[in-house]
Amino acid sequence: MATSEVDPKLLDILVCPVTKGPLEYDQDAQELISKKAGLAFPVRDGIPIMLPDEARRLDDE
Repeated sequence: MATSEVDPKLLDILVCPVTKGPLEYDQDAQELISKKAGLAFPVRDGIPIMLPDEARRLDDE
C-alpha cells in the first residue's frame, strides 16, 4: 500500500480540533499527533481526518 504525503502547507496551518494546539506529523504511522489532547488523527490517502471520533487515544498504545 502506497502512502500519500500530506501537503506541507496544510501541516503548517492545521491545529488540533480539540485543544487548538500544535500537531506533529508521524509519516510512518500516517497520523497527526496531538500530545496535549492525547490523540492521534489518521491521515487517509493524504487527507487528515480531523474528527475526534476518528482519532486514536495515545494511551491505547
